[in-house]
Amino acid sequence: MEPDNTDHTFSAVPGAVVSGGMLQHLGNPLGEQRALAQGSAIVPLGDRAVLAVPGEDRLSWLDSLTSQALTQLKPGESTELLLLDPQGRLQHAAAVLDDGATTWLIVDREDAAPLLEWLRRMRFRLRVDPRDASDELRVVGGAPAALAVVTADAPNGVPLVWNDPWPAVAVGGWAYSAVDPHPGAGRAWAEALVTPAEEARLSRAAAAGEVTLAGVVAADALRIAAWRPRRSDADERTLPHELDWLRTSVHLSKGCYRGQETVAKVHNLGHPPRRIVSLQLDGSASVLPEPGAEVRIGDDVVGAVTSSALHYEEGPIALAVVRRSTPIDADLVVETPDGEIAAAQEVIVPPEAGATANVPRLTRLSRRKAATPPV
Repeated sequence: MEPDNTDHTFSAVPGAVVSGGMLQHLGNPLGEQRALAQGSAIVPLGDRAVLAVPGEDRLSWLDSLTSQALTQLKPGESTELLLLDPQGRLQHAAAVLDDGATTWLIVDREDAAPLLEWLRRMRFRLRVDPRDASDELRVVGGAPAALAVVTADAPNGVPLVWNDPWPAVAVGGWAYSAVDPHPGAGRAWAEALVTPAEEARLSRAAAAGEVTLAGVVAADALRIAAWRPRRSDADERTLPHELDWLRTSVHLSKGCYRGQETVAKVHNLGHPPRRIVSLQLDGSASVLPEPGAEVRIGDDVVGAVTSSALHYEEGPIALAVVRRSTPIDADLVVETPDGEIAAAQEVIVPPEAGATANVPRLTRLSRRKAATPPV
């Protein structure tokens, strides 16, 4: 797709490449990653949308529908939730922030309309009125310290800044990954909700060299390196266990919600049928696999890539979901537009996950593991 800079807030910033309504990068995605990681840049998250849920019953209502315990959520406290189907498969995901009068949901942009439609169908006679607030508020991300240059909206006196809880294990949550240290532990991340006027001010400041920006390409690379799942990593079969998402999005003892029975059964009695892995890709071909690219052992397809990136320190990396039975020491190959490339697997969710297994702790690879090229 050719860059489209028409009528976009950040189009006037030198080097800006805008496509699909998002600031993709400013000509140096690897440098932008470094600046984001160091807390010296912010990123306009045009791939996010904002839903507002005002009303007296909002927290108890969302609690009854979703995987997260929300009835005691305090103003300004950050959490996240999942909406599951009756079989426990992931349908929607949202970051959650409440200001005492309205609950704000930050969601993937393509998921906003179907999630809002579903929420509005589920209101019945309760005092809630969900709406799309994307014209009212935009999302800007970065390290909490970097967001000091941003004036977040505070419609009820509470600044709307969501602090990503990943990878800490929330109350009621459970961690399947036993890698120590977890790669997400070094990623401090927050997302501020700002008015269009504030977004325009940030654009002018960036054009004047007063604020350093990064694009969504850089932000997503840091997310992938932190093993942080998002809605785009799921398909129609995904269980939250498979992505290690019980950490921050699921309260295992909060009571009934749609899909809760499957969540409990898989966690307590069974094993998730698939598991997410991190892939270190052979970088000699300088090509990244697309989402959905096949992951194989020889001719046997064992899974698919969910997202990939070129990381400023680790090189080409990806997240993939593979069959639970895939050997953790298998030589994997990934399909790309230019042919197969070798991939070294790093375990995130181990094959033993589930059945409340006592998963042994693993030491994370201290340096990049060379992928073995296919013979």
